Amino acid sequence: MRLTARRLNRATLGRQMLLERESLAVADAVRRIVALQAQEAPSPYLALWNRLTGFEPEDLDAAFAAREVVKAPLMRITLHAVHAEDYPGFHNAMRRSLRAARLGGSRFASSGLSVADADALLPHLAEFVARPRTGAEIEGFLTTRFGEPRRGVWWALRTFAPLHHAPTGGPWSFGVRPSFVAAWTTSGPEFEDESVRQLVLRYLRAFGPASVPDLAQFTMLRRPVLLQAVKALAGEVEELKGPDGATLFDVPGAPLPAEDIAAPPRLLPMWDNVLLAYSDRNRVIPPEYRPLVIRRNGDVLPTLLVDGYIAGVWRPVEGGIEATAFHRLDEEVWRELAAEAGALAAFLADRGTTVYRRYGHWWTKQMPSAEVRLL
Repeated sequence: MRLTARRLNRATLGRQMLLERESLAVADAVRRIVALQAQEAPSPYLALWNRLTGFEPEDLDAAFAAREVVKAPLMRITLHAVHAEDYPGFHNAMRRSLRAARLGGSRFASSGLSVADADALLPHLAEFVARPRTGAEIEGFLTTRFGEPRRGVWWALRTFAPLHHAPTGGPWSFGVRPSFVAAWTTSGPEFEDESVRQLVLRYLRAFGPASVPDLAQFTMLRRPVLLQAVKALAGEVEELKGPDGATLFDVPGAPLPAEDIAAPPRLLPMWDNVLLAYSDRNRVIPPEYRPLVIRRNGDVLPTLLVDGYIAGVWRPVEGGIEATAFHRLDEEVWRELAAEAGALAAFLADRGTTVYRRYGHWWTKQMPSAEVRLL
């Protein structure tokens, strides 16, 4: 089967619950989405608000507090919120990449420790963080252990060690100074190949149909590793063709909505995964808008989703939500965006906060626009 670009777009939106909000428990929604980008603490909340009917932020607060949903460095070596039962396999699939990203550079090398030394620290670190500890406490623990500060050690360990970020309170569960706690369970390196295969299947259910380069973009795992995993899944995945004839993979029976199904407007959070899950980002982002929403330093701005594609950006301002459209939108779309913005402003007000304030400088850098409205 050859799929059109628009049908791939609708497949993504349907599997990511962006064609219509659905009624699911928070933990079940996180598991279905696979992972929520969590570099900015409000983003998982806004991602779920866009996807669930009647989403109450207190439900995600409770899931984090009970460690039913956990936050940790995973795919793309960035912070994600995932279902606690998914964490061991996801971490095991990413373990080699996380270690290489931190133990293979000059910053860790300046500590004077070897890779074997870092690995030997892991059980001692796990014992120390059996209860939540701040970064400063962990640095103190390491200094005591070595008799002197060792720069670069904690910087490396906090990325690849099996640790969760512990909730610290505040409006979005996590403050600017993180605390850490040991993961309850882990998987051994002998199960790494199986963990990669399971991650591939979970990705395809949530983002497929997709290519091996798409998988590599989402995970930052090497393409040969992912190709080997896909080949090992023969019988569990099927091959399809993309609009350019590229080979795509999918889970048999996964939903493929019709390309003419309506896609309602949404106000997506910063770093929403639908913008980052593909090598071919044209699936959701028109190519001329990509540099506007994905900045050179890696910031991914909060965006307007119109008819399934990125059409602009938004930010909270005094009196509401400011929407910047990159092209002209008709009045019915503006009315629908205004309804979403009103609901979002009320959602944010309940938490007594203005989100993403420190990224406002992007709007002073001649953000191209066809129209700007206060909604």
